[in-house]
Amino acid sequence: MSWFGSDDDDEPEFDESDVRVRPNPKANRPRTKRRPAHDDAISGLVLSVDRGRYAVLVDEDGGDEHEIVTSRARELRTNAIVTGDRVRVVGDTSGAEGTLGRIVAIEDRSTLLRRSADDTDKVERVIVANADQMVVVVAAADPEPRQRLVDRYLVAALDAGIRPMLVVTKRDLADPSEFLSHFAGLDLEVFTSGRDDVPLERIGAELVGHTTVFVGHSGVGKSTLINALVPDAGRATGHVNEVTGRGRHTSSSTVSLRYREAGGSGWVIDTPGVRSFGLGHVDPTHILDAFTDLAELAEECPRGCTHLPDAPDCAIVEAVAEGRLGDRGPARLDSLQRLLTTFRLSP
Repeated sequence: MSWFGSDDDDEPEFDESDVRVRPNPKANRPRTKRRPAHDDAISGLVLSVDRGRYAVLVDEDGGDEHEIVTSRARELRTNAIVTGDRVRVVGDTSGAEGTLGRIVAIEDRSTLLRRSADDTDKVERVIVANADQMVVVVAAADPEPRQRLVDRYLVAALDAGIRPMLVVTKRDLADPSEFLSHFAGLDLEVFTSGRDDVPLERIGAELVGHTTVFVGHSGVGKSTLINALVPDAGRATGHVNEVTGRGRHTSSSTVSLRYREAGGSGWVIDTPGVRSFGLGHVDPTHILDAFTDLAELAEECPRGCTHLPDAPDCAIVEAVAEGRLGDRGPARLDSLQRLLTTFRLSP
């Protein structure tokens, strides 16, 4: 039989258009944005991040709390997953050696502590998620305290809606009174400590029921303080270089640690020491919002008022000059203006 033409009327005629090509199912399958529902996913808390692997605590409230190692799902490849994140995990969540779970979703975050490379860089680097408190650790000496760096931490905390606190270490080496006077106008809880006098109970009482991120310049004693609060933390400690006056970076990663005491528990997040802290991402209105008494007065300011000393017809400046805020008014205004100026300056 001839397939391409025949003199026999009973035989069908075919040409190349009649040949049916078998499709490639993978190449011709329509793309879809639908993703698995992951109804079997369980909740977890990211404790640390290390080169694409995430230590996650699961069954935190189920009585079988344990740590697992996870990777991120492909659909989250453009999303930053950081210490403190609450996530959804599938796969092997037994925590057995050699097993690997998979993070498939990041739950809504209550706060984000961020920094930028410098004040002109709008690209933010997320440090931790869901912290509601920040402890700024600074040394009274060795290394010398840096007011502007502390100001930057405070601005970042206020922008994120995080309550800041201040711990001054090495009180036995220098009197921190003059340094602390710069922060007199702030509603800021301050703790001071010396070599043999660390107020662990007072600091610890503030940690219960909270997630608290600890930040500070290298060499100020931050890791030493965390080791005292969390005895099994095992955070590396270092010393200050006698020539440069700078501390050595001892904490190389951000890690979340459980704080426990008789009155309850909380989470302590240790971060690597830094020497600069960019604020390119900050919304300056958040700084004013932290000064509730001054924010009310600002409603009477002209549109676009900077609230700085040279701002014309600033209602806050006028109220302080007239004594309407009492003896504390000038210190409050000075703190606000210093933080607003800090936001506008380079490190």
